[in-house]
Amino acid sequence: MPFIPHTQDDTDSMLRAIGVNDIDELFDEIPDSLRCTELHGIPEALSEGGVSRLMRQRAKQDEVELNFLGAGAYEHHIPAAVWELTTRGEFYSSYTPYQAEASQGTLQVIYEYQTMMASLTGLEVSNASLYDGASALAEAILMAVRVNRGSHSRRILLPRSLHPHYRTVVRTITSSQGIETVDLPYEPNSGRTDLDALDRHADGDITALIIPQPNFFGVLEDVDALSDWALDHGALGIAVVNPMALGLLRPPGNWGRKGVPIACGEGQPLGVPLSSGGAYFGFLTCREGLVRQLPGRLVGRTLDADGRTGFTLTLQAREQHIRRSRATSNICTNQGLMVTAATIFMSLLGPEGLRRIAALCHARTELLVEAVAAVDGVEIVFPVPRFHEVAIRLPVPVNGVLERMRESGVLGGVCLGPWYSDLDNTLLVCATETKTEEDIETYAGMLRAAIEASGEGL
Repeated sequence: MPFIPHTQDDTDSMLRAIGVNDIDELFDEIPDSLRCTELHGIPEALSEGGVSRLMRQRAKQDEVELNFLGAGAYEHHIPAAVWELTTRGEFYSSYTPYQAEASQGTLQVIYEYQTMMASLTGLEVSNASLYDGASALAEAILMAVRVNRGSHSRRILLPRSLHPHYRTVVRTITSSQGIETVDLPYEPNSGRTDLDALDRHADGDITALIIPQPNFFGVLEDVDALSDWALDHGALGIAVVNPMALGLLRPPGNWGRKGVPIACGEGQPLGVPLSSGGAYFGFLTCREGLVRQLPGRLVGRTLDADGRTGFTLTLQAREQHIRRSRATSNICTNQGLMVTAATIFMSLLGPEGLRRIAALCHARTELLVEAVAAVDGVEIVFPVPRFHEVAIRLPVPVNGVLERMRESGVLGGVCLGPWYSDLDNTLLVCATETKTEEDIETYAGMLRAAIEASGEGL
């Protein structure tokens, strides 16, 4: 419902109390040349009924297509209870617990979330959350630079098999802070990070090594070898993980001989709908010894004076609460609503439920691989263990195939050519537990028909 807190009489009364005639006087220090006097291109205001009618018309334009996209945002089944509870007023309208003593429900949700994420990643501490997976990785890198005092290079090894958007965001955020990112190539036959290329940095000063699992191609990396390399060469390992995959795979805290000290990623698979790209949330976990360099809020459980369980903010290493020069970040936040949905989602499924969904996702991906491999001219680019996704090379230009499949109501995948010149005419295709055997047969048939039609047009 619309909500306007102040009537004109309220506003006039407040202006008189502070001794000004109108609101514009409050901004008289802003030069006229910088003021926006009117908004061009903004249509006339609508009534509430008019807005509701317009939104219904827009909603009718949405098409329900058979979706085989992935590339960092995944279509999963979300139990109805998740958003029925998340959109209750107690959660939906709350943001962050600035008055902790009056925000026990919100604090408990965050505490439960942090406990679950720490358990899922095999590490001791989790923050409340961050904007998204890409910014969470950037924050993890800034954290590693602060923590790794044995390294002075501020040099980060960034695999090319990491999501291209993550690499772009990392460079945008860190480049102005004297941090150097160095690309690590992937093996052309497997899609895994090239360990021989990694060894060329063995004698250098490396601050951190980024380890994706699975990587952007859906390929499972040799995380034990990568984690131990970082440990042996004085670098901090930073895991970038899909939380759904952790239902099946070993957590980052157990990789190699000692695990990695920092893990992060995108939390969208945990009960958050695709929503045309957001809002999502990023997660960030670490070893307990690094907790004071972890950006964001941390919630703890305690007892009050009467011995009752209570929840409180224990650490708030951000500039709003401490001196700016001592803050770990000035962009960290708590994506409270998304975290609430993820907490309810994980609570409903439990460890066994996550394991079953992850196993079903893997099984569906393998069915997809089998189906597309039977299409004439299609090649599986990286024939190695995978999760969620597979890269397939087509015998004809990709864009024409995607367009024909879209016309038939199928979202056929993501073209890799714009990011990887050696993967021209290659599609990244994803199947989750939402895809049935019939869906996969439909996809393979549409792909075959689109390739044949594209070949005839050459």
